[in-house]
Amino acid sequence: MNAQSKWLAVGLVCVMAAAGAAGGLFWRHQQAAPELITGTRLVPHRALADFTLIDQQGRNFGPANLRGHWTIMFFGYTNCPDFCPTTLSTLAALQKQLRKETGAVLPQVLFVSVDAKRDTPAQLAKYVPYFDPSFIGLTAADQPAIEAVARKLGVAVVITPTQDGNYSVDHSGTLFVLDPEGRLAALLTGPLTVQALAGDWQRITAGPA
Repeated sequence: MNAQSKWLAVGLVCVMAAAGAAGGLFWRHQQAAPELITGTRLVPHRALADFTLIDQQGRNFGPANLRGHWTIMFFGYTNCPDFCPTTLSTLAALQKQLRKETGAVLPQVLFVSVDAKRDTPAQLAKYVPYFDPSFIGLTAADQPAIEAVARKLGVAVVITPTQDGNYSVDHSGTLFVLDPEGRLAALLTGPLTVQALAGDWQRITAGPA
Protein backbone atom coordinates (compact mmCIF):
# COMPACT_ATOMS: atom_id res chain seq x y z
CA MET A 1 0.00 0.00 0.00
CA ASN A 2 1.48 3.37 -0.99
CA ALA A 3 1.67 6.21 1.48
CA GLN A 4 -1.34 8.06 0.10
CA SER A 5 -3.55 4.97 0.13
CA LYS A 6 -2.37 4.06 3.61
CA TRP A 7 -3.29 7.44 5.04
CA LEU A 8 -6.64 7.37 3.27
CA ALA A 9 -7.29 4.02 4.92
CA VAL A 10 -6.24 5.31 8.30
CA GLY A 11 -8.42 8.35 7.80
CA LEU A 12 -11.42 6.12 7.16
CA VAL A 13 -10.66 4.14 10.31
CA CYS A 14 -10.35 7.39 12.27
CA VAL A 15 -13.75 8.56 11.07
CA MET A 16 -15.26 5.22 12.06
CA ALA A 17 -13.57 5.37 15.46
CA ALA A 18 -14.80 8.89 16.10
CA ALA A 19 -18.31 7.83 15.09
CA GLY A 20 -18.12 4.98 17.59
CA ALA A 21 -17.03 7.31 20.34
CA ALA A 22 -19.92 9.57 19.47
CA GLY A 23 -22.33 6.92 20.65
CA GLY A 24 -20.75 6.63 24.06
CA LEU A 25 -18.20 8.45 26.14
CA PHE A 26 -17.70 12.18 25.79
CA TRP A 27 -19.30 13.03 22.47
CA ARG A 28 -22.86 13.03 23.82
CA HIS A 29 -24.57 16.42 23.94
CA GLN A 30 -21.40 18.08 22.65
CA GLN A 31 -21.79 21.81 22.24
CA ALA A 32 -19.37 23.01 19.60
CA ALA A 33 -17.62 26.30 20.36
CA PRO A 34 -16.49 27.62 16.97
CA GLU A 35 -13.88 30.10 18.15
CA LEU A 36 -10.86 27.76 17.91
CA ILE A 37 -8.61 27.78 14.85
CA THR A 38 -7.14 24.32 15.40
CA GLY A 39 -10.08 22.29 16.64
CA THR A 40 -13.16 22.19 18.85
CA ARG A 41 -13.80 23.05 22.47
CA LEU A 42 -16.07 20.76 24.45
CA VAL A 43 -18.59 22.52 26.68
CA PRO A 44 -19.08 21.20 29.26
CA HIS A 45 -15.81 19.35 29.64
CA ARG A 46 -16.01 15.54 29.47
CA ALA A 47 -14.83 13.08 32.11
CA LEU A 48 -12.39 10.41 30.89
CA ALA A 49 -12.76 6.69 31.44
CA ASP A 50 -10.27 5.22 33.91
CA PHE A 51 -6.91 4.11 32.48
CA THR A 52 -3.51 2.88 33.63
CA LEU A 53 -0.31 3.56 31.70
CA ILE A 54 3.44 3.41 32.45
CA ASP A 55 5.66 6.48 32.27
CA GLN A 56 9.23 6.68 31.00
CA GLN A 57 10.53 6.04 34.53
CA GLY A 58 8.53 2.80 34.82
CA ARG A 59 5.94 4.28 37.19
CA ASN A 60 2.17 3.86 36.89
CA PHE A 61 0.38 6.83 35.37
CA GLY A 62 -3.39 7.31 35.62
CA PRO A 63 -6.13 9.92 35.99
CA ALA A 64 -4.70 11.17 39.31
CA ASN A 65 -1.59 12.35 37.42
CA LEU A 66 -3.74 14.66 35.32
CA ARG A 67 -5.06 16.66 38.24
CA GLY A 68 -3.63 20.10 38.89
CA HIS A 69 -2.33 20.57 35.33
CA TRP A 70 -3.65 21.63 31.98
CA THR A 71 -2.51 18.77 29.75
CA ILE A 72 -1.95 18.12 26.04
CA MET A 73 -2.06 14.39 25.24
CA PHE A 74 -0.77 13.10 21.91
CA PHE A 75 -0.65 9.51 20.60
CA GLY A 76 2.29 8.41 18.43
CA TYR A 77 5.40 6.21 18.43
CA THR A 78 9.15 6.73 18.46
CA ASN A 79 9.80 5.12 15.04
CA CYS A 80 7.35 7.49 13.37
CA PRO A 81 9.24 9.08 10.45
CA ASP A 82 7.58 12.47 10.20
CA PHE A 83 4.24 13.33 11.80
CA CYS A 84 5.16 12.48 15.40
CA PRO A 85 8.51 14.29 15.57
CA THR A 86 7.05 17.26 13.71
CA THR A 87 4.16 17.49 16.18
CA LEU A 88 6.44 17.09 19.19
CA SER A 89 8.74 19.78 17.81
CA THR A 90 5.75 22.10 17.40
CA LEU A 91 4.63 21.42 20.96
CA ALA A 92 8.17 22.06 22.19
CA ALA A 93 8.19 25.40 20.37
CA LEU A 94 4.80 26.22 21.91
CA GLN A 95 6.14 25.38 25.37
CA LYS A 96 9.19 27.57 24.78
CA GLN A 97 7.01 30.49 23.70
CA LEU A 98 4.68 30.13 26.67
CA ARG A 99 7.61 30.12 29.10
CA LYS A 100 8.47 33.61 27.87
CA GLU A 101 4.98 34.97 28.54
CA THR A 102 4.21 36.29 32.01
CA GLY A 103 1.35 34.40 33.60
CA ALA A 104 1.02 31.88 30.77
CA VAL A 105 -0.41 28.46 31.61
CA LEU A 106 2.15 25.79 30.76
CA PRO A 107 0.76 22.45 29.54
CA GLN A 108 1.81 19.07 30.81
CA VAL A 109 2.63 17.35 27.50
CA LEU A 110 2.05 13.59 27.32
CA PHE A 111 3.33 11.48 24.43
CA VAL A 112 1.42 8.18 24.52
CA SER A 113 3.05 5.45 22.44
CA VAL A 114 0.81 3.21 20.34
CA ASP A 115 3.73 0.81 19.78
CA ALA A 116 4.08 -0.94 23.14
CA LYS A 117 6.41 -3.64 21.81
CA ARG A 118 9.20 -1.30 20.74
CA ASP A 119 8.49 1.74 22.91
CA THR A 120 9.58 0.56 26.33
CA PRO A 121 9.97 3.08 29.16
CA ALA A 122 13.73 3.10 28.48
CA GLN A 123 13.14 3.93 24.81
CA LEU A 124 10.73 6.72 25.68
CA ALA A 125 13.19 8.09 28.25
CA LYS A 126 15.73 8.55 25.45
CA TYR A 127 13.30 9.89 22.86
CA VAL A 128 10.77 12.19 24.52
CA PRO A 129 13.09 14.53 26.53
CA TYR A 130 14.98 15.27 23.30
CA PHE A 131 12.10 17.58 22.35
CA ASP A 132 11.60 19.10 25.80
CA PRO A 133 12.82 17.88 29.21
CA SER A 134 9.37 18.42 30.70
CA PHE A 135 7.59 16.11 28.25
CA ILE A 136 6.37 12.77 29.60
CA GLY A 137 6.38 9.55 27.59
CA LEU A 138 3.76 6.91 28.32
CA THR A 139 3.34 3.30 27.24
CA ALA A 140 1.61 0.13 28.44
CA ALA A 141 2.52 -3.43 29.33
CA ASP A 142 1.46 -4.75 25.92
CA GLN A 143 -0.18 -3.73 22.65
CA PRO A 144 -3.76 -4.71 23.58
CA ALA A 145 -3.50 -2.58 26.70
CA ILE A 146 -2.37 0.54 24.85
CA GLU A 147 -4.96 0.05 22.12
CA ALA A 148 -7.68 -0.24 24.77
CA VAL A 149 -6.70 3.19 26.11
CA ALA A 150 -6.58 4.62 22.58
CA ARG A 151 -10.06 3.29 21.79
CA LYS A 152 -11.51 5.09 24.81
CA LEU A 153 -10.51 8.35 23.13
CA GLY A 154 -11.52 7.32 19.61
CA VAL A 155 -7.88 7.02 18.48
CA ALA A 156 -7.45 4.56 15.61
CA VAL A 157 -4.32 2.38 15.65
CA VAL A 158 -3.47 0.20 12.64
CA ILE A 159 -0.62 -2.35 12.85
CA THR A 160 0.41 -3.70 9.43
CA PRO A 161 2.97 -6.53 8.99
CA THR A 162 5.65 -5.74 6.41
CA GLN A 163 7.46 -8.06 3.99
CA ASP A 164 10.68 -7.93 5.98
CA GLY A 165 8.97 -9.47 9.02
CA ASN A 166 8.61 -6.15 10.80
CA TYR A 167 5.48 -4.01 11.01
CA SER A 168 4.30 -0.48 10.40
CA VAL A 169 2.15 1.61 12.72
CA ASP A 170 -0.48 4.12 11.67
CA HIS A 171 -2.55 6.24 14.02
CA SER A 172 -4.75 9.30 14.14
CA GLY A 173 -3.08 12.53 15.19
CA THR A 174 -5.57 14.48 17.30
CA LEU A 175 -4.26 16.45 20.27
CA PHE A 176 -6.39 16.04 23.39
CA VAL A 177 -6.52 18.97 25.80
CA LEU A 178 -7.39 18.05 29.39
CA ASP A 179 -8.29 20.48 32.13
CA PRO A 180 -6.84 20.45 35.70
CA GLU A 181 -9.62 18.07 36.75
CA GLY A 182 -8.50 15.57 34.13
CA ARG A 183 -11.53 16.20 31.92
CA LEU A 184 -11.44 16.51 28.14
CA ALA A 185 -11.66 20.19 27.23
CA ALA A 186 -10.81 20.32 23.52
CA LEU A 187 -9.84 18.28 20.47
CA LEU A 188 -7.17 19.85 18.26
CA THR A 189 -6.72 18.58 14.72
CA GLY A 190 -4.90 21.39 12.94
CA PRO A 191 -3.42 23.45 11.54
CA LEU A 192 -0.82 22.58 14.19
CA THR A 193 1.33 25.69 13.94
CA VAL A 194 2.82 27.38 16.97
CA GLN A 195 0.95 30.61 16.31
CA ALA A 196 -2.43 28.91 15.92
CA LEU A 197 -1.91 26.63 18.90
CA ALA A 198 -0.77 29.47 21.13
CA GLY A 199 -3.91 31.49 20.42
CA ASP A 200 -6.20 28.53 20.93
CA TRP A 201 -4.36 27.47 24.07
CA GLN A 202 -5.03 30.88 25.63
CA ARG A 203 -8.71 30.68 24.67
CA ILE A 204 -9.10 27.18 26.06
CA THR A 205 -7.37 27.78 29.39
CA ALA A 206 -9.19 31.07 29.93
CA GLY A 207 -12.61 29.74 28.98
CA PRO A 208 -15.43 28.18 31.02
CA ALA A 209 -15.32 24.54 32.10
